[in-house]
Order: sequence, then C-alpha cells, then structure tokens
Amino acid sequence: MELQHAAQAAGDRYARGWHCLGLAADYRDGKPHRLDIFGTQLVAFAGDDGAIRILDAWCPHMGADLSKGEVRGNALVCPFHHWRWGGDGACEQVPYATRVPHKARIRSWHACEQNALLFVWHDHEGGEPPARVAIPRIDACFSGEWTAWAVRKMTIRTNCRELVDNLADVAHFGPVHGSPANYFCNTFVGHTGYQMFRGGQSELLGNGLVADSAYFGPAYHITRMTADVEGRAVDSILLNCHVPIDQHSFELRYGVMICKDPALSDDANRAIANAYVEQAHRSFFQDVEIWHNKTRIDFPVLCEGDGPIYQLRDWYRQFYTDIAKLPADLDRKKVFEWQDGAWRTLNDVPPLAASRLHTI
Repeated sequence: MELQHAAQAAGDRYARGWHCLGLAADYRDGKPHRLDIFGTQLVAFAGDDGAIRILDAWCPHMGADLSKGEVRGNALVCPFHHWRWGGDGACEQVPYATRVPHKARIRSWHACEQNALLFVWHDHEGGEPPARVAIPRIDACFSGEWTAWAVRKMTIRTNCRELVDNLADVAHFGPVHGSPANYFCNTFVGHTGYQMFRGGQSELLGNGLVADSAYFGPAYHITRMTADVEGRAVDSILLNCHVPIDQHSFELRYGVMICKDPALSDDANRAIANAYVEQAHRSFFQDVEIWHNKTRIDFPVLCEGDGPIYQLRDWYRQFYTDIAKLPADLDRKKVFEWQDGAWRTLNDVPPLAASRLHTI
C-alpha cells in the first residue's frame, strides 16, 4: 500500500462548523487580535458594546494588516490610512474623503459566544450556521459550584484529522496513555460523535475513570470525567478544541473545570483544576509525540480489535462535503460497542454508553 503523506492527502478545504478560539474574555482587552487560521489571516476585536467581531485581516484599500490597527467604538481603524471598518465588514468612514467607495467592504465572519468561549463559523460554501448545530450550553460554566475554565494552547504540526481519529481509537489508550479501556462505545448521529470510555487505573487521571465525551461538530469536544484521585472523587469537565492554521498544523486548546469541593477553599479548588490541566498537558503531549513522528494513512490496514475507525472518518467527512451531497442517512444513529474484548454493531445506545452530557 502506498503511504499518503499529509501534503498529498489533506486536500484544500477546512471543516464546516463552529471552531473555538479560546476564552471570550481574552478578546475584551480593547485591542485587535490576529488569527492565523483556515490558511488565511483574520482579526477579532470587541467593541464598546462588548460584542466580539471577526473580519478578514487585510484592508482591501491597500493591504494593511488590520490587526495592527485600533479599536474605536464598535469599529476597527486601519493603521495605514485610518479607514474605519464596522463589524459587519462595511467601511464606515474614510477620513479624507466625502463619501465611502461602494465597493469598500471586507468579509465579516460569524462569531458566537457560549460557555465563556468564543467561536467562529467556517463554511467553504459560504453558508449560514444552522440552528441545529448550535453549541450546546453547559450550565456548569455559569454556576458557582464549578471552577472557571483553566485553558492552555499549543500548536500541533499535523493535519487536524489525526486528533479526531482518537474518538474511535480505543486501542491507543493503553499503549500511549497507560489508561486501557474496560468498556468503550461510539455513537455517530448527525453532526455529533459520542464516545463512552470506562477504565480501571489511569496513570494520569485517577482510578475508576469514566469519560463521557462528544464532538459537537468537527472541532469542539467536551468530556465529563469522573475518577478517584488520591482517595478524592473528582468530577471534571474537559475542553478539547482545535482550529486549523493550515493543512499541516492546527491550534489545540484544552481546558478543565472541576466541581468544587465545598470543604476546600476557592484557591484549593483552583489548584486542583490547574493540576488537572497539567495532567491533561502531559496526556496530550503523549499524543503529540506520536503525531509528530507519523505519517497520514488514508486507508489504514485495520484488525478486528481496532474498532470503527472507518465509520468515524465517514462521519467526519460530512464537514468537508457540499451540503447538497451529504448522505441521506446522516441522522440515522450508528452505534459501535466494545465489551469483553469484542466489537459489535447495535441499533441503539446501550445503557452503559448513555451520555449524560446534557445534564451539565
């Protein structure tokens, strides 16, 4: 079999869907923020009204970088000639002209905030974000019973599909992370891909590990994780999200929030959350070491224990496919369960794999 390297196999599209850009609060500092994503350069800024806008970063007047400009009111001022651009992409003012050229418009990107995070919408066909793929609210993000997100960011030098493969790759958890599964199940339905992981002892994340997780769209992954850590039951929510820089690299953001122990101070609870971030950092670097030393295989040779890798990729392909060409059975539930060392295909989600992400 001929090995296909990332440069040959990545294609020229980026996934259709919402992509997380980190904590929304980080963009509310009165400054424009450069975003090197989707093979181009964008700029994000918060206006006086608090809303965050995202525009193409290159001024169509004479090509200056708008991320080097200045936020005024709810608009962005170009550093070169002080043309003023509104959040909708329209030029609002040219300081040395009596009228604005009718072609003076720049691309504006859909942005939204949910769960204290900022998201940008990408669609290679230019479509609007449909309501059915909205980012689901996590009530814990607005509850004083949970810590705030503790988020880290790193750049990964590979195509982002390598990360998404982990959703179905049960066999790597033992060799790479020291966390072999006792039970594993994938469910694919619509734009959501679920994973239920039940393990024994984990080298990094405690004993009796249960990880209930899902991709909501191509790039936003949430996990509800429970485990016993040094005799203390820890209930946590993990964020794992990415946005492509280009076809050969992506930004990975991961974060943790934990349910506070009422017997501990806020500082002690934050310390536990930060310790979990460090553990997640080490866990991710175990994957990164593999990703940086492997090639992309579009048609892997699989064995009976590998699980639904091809089915995962079929599900993931929807985000790179024109809407008109999407398969008719996309919303049909597809369930794959691994138990007692064997895989089986099911018609519905078994009780052990029933997700409770909707309860957080």
